[in-house]
Amino acid sequence: QVQLVESGGGLVQAGGSLRLSCEASGSIFSFNVMGWYRQAPGKQRDLVASITSGGSTNYADSVKGRFTISRDNAKNTLYLQMNSLKPEDTAVYYCAARVLRFGRYEYWGQGTQVTVSS
Repeated sequence: QVQLVESGGGLVQAGGSLRLSCEASGSIFSFNVMGWYRQAPGKQRDLVASITSGGSTNYADSVKGRFTISRDNAKNTLYLQMNSLKPEDTAVYYCAARVLRFGRYEYWGQGTQVTVSS
């Protein structure tokens, strides 16, 4: 069972940047799709960005042009570069992965808190 561990969250001022990392305990080569979700207090968990094994990416409209998702299979790590952060980006960010091209994400991290102050 592969475990996912996020890091890189913290407190940042609006307009600042953070880079989140998600390190897997094993190879991520078999993960067809990996993604980042976020959940703000009192809200549902929403997809922020995803990336396939072939490098195709998908972003929520709210983060397009500001966030960049990437994966390094050699380091078994998924990244989320977040620039021009806004207070509304404040949430717990979760890393997720699945083996199949479609369907539910099977593996989840514990989450890392991102707080953007105005």
